[in-house]
Amino acid sequence: MADDDNNCSYELHESVFSGDVRRVSALIRTYDVAKKDKHGNTALHLAVMLGHKECIHLLLAHGAPVKVKNCNGWSPLAEAISFGDRQTISILLRKLKQQSREHMETRRPDLVRALSQMGDFYMELKWDFQSWVPLVSRMLPSDICKIHKKGASIRLDTTLVDFNDMRWERGDISFLFSGNSKPSHSLTVMDNKLKVYQGVRHEETEAEIEDEVDILMSSDIVAAQMSTKQITFARAQTGWIFRADKKELVGKFNADFYYLNGLTIESRKRREHLSEEDLQKNKAIMESFTKGGGAHSFDESTRRPSLEPPTTEPVSWETYIQAEAGKPPPLGRTLICKESSKSFKATVAMSEEFPLTVEMLLNVLEVIAPFKHFAKLREFVQMKLPSGFPVKIDIPILPTVSAKITFQEFTFKDDIPDSYFEVPAGYREDPNRFPEL
Repeated sequence: MADDDNNCSYELHESVFSGDVRRVSALIRTYDVAKKDKHGNTALHLAVMLGHKECIHLLLAHGAPVKVKNCNGWSPLAEAISFGDRQTISILLRKLKQQSREHMETRRPDLVRALSQMGDFYMELKWDFQSWVPLVSRMLPSDICKIHKKGASIRLDTTLVDFNDMRWERGDISFLFSGNSKPSHSLTVMDNKLKVYQGVRHEETEAEIEDEVDILMSSDIVAAQMSTKQITFARAQTGWIFRADKKELVGKFNADFYYLNGLTIESRKRREHLSEEDLQKNKAIMESFTKGGGAHSFDESTRRPSLEPPTTEPVSWETYIQAEAGKPPPLGRTLICKESSKSFKATVAMSEEFPLTVEMLLNVLEVIAPFKHFAKLREFVQMKLPSGFPVKIDIPILPTVSAKITFQEFTFKDDIPDSYFEVPAGYREDPNRFPEL
């Protein structure tokens, strides 16, 4: 009986599975397109894995989410990269960006209201990056971020513009958010050395999208996530003979220290879509990077062609849906996947004296989300932490890089000038200064 229930409850999935476009278009108006089956796949996952293009277009037109992950941590975009059809990858990438913007726009009024209700303040965060890869560790930057907040406006000054596995960019950068401006004009980034500014665009150019597709098609598909299911906190102790709970000043705030146990970074890399030439090229880029070389750019003159569709044994819907949960039979290209799991030892210092609440901090961080390392901090403080405010924390940023973040200064201020949140008169606009943003 349970199998019948399975079949009945996944009508849209089954129709997509069999490529029945007419039935899909009849069901789609009354069906939850975000619904997952027992393997965590949405109907869009299945359409992509099986290469059913008409179904993909229908599902996207009805708002099927692109970011959602299945039980093994893969999104429809990841499955599209594996399948290797360039047009599908491009359509999903565009849709993913559009859905992210729409999500931010729906959150925006709440965000602006929350910022307006907070007192105005100045805050300093210190970032110290570390890696267990020795050569990388030597090159990693540290950074002090200065944050001014007034009304619904925020200014962040930083020396670290952007970084990933292969490079980082230093500078003297200010990031302005104006909650009272139109959404399309609310984010501005200034390069204070070059005296230029750029509005953070909400639309990528055709060439930028195609560049990104080339990069996706020629790189590993990576899913890395912090697993927080087994996390526990234990009070850190000091002293050899007379043990006591560790308490220290962090900046000017008294804090209780905790060890964080059970945090793991789970990383999976897929490369079934890559040729031997790709693997050699990627290896050379990594070797150059660890020796201190810069990132290699992709040749834009020749766009990467689609792969031949995968050839696999046909699988019936019954075989698929009756398989053990999370272990479906292969539907697309045969998986070549490398998994690694690294336990992460971390310390968290919580202070009851810090004037901001974690919820307030999350509102501030959401504004600063274009910076990847801030997005990771936001993800971390959403966990169920011990009581107080996390004035000092260790967090994993990339599979090989972690950061120690210290909230070393916080002052409520009612004399921050409005000019802090405006582009200075002598700056000129350069719409291409920050291509990543």
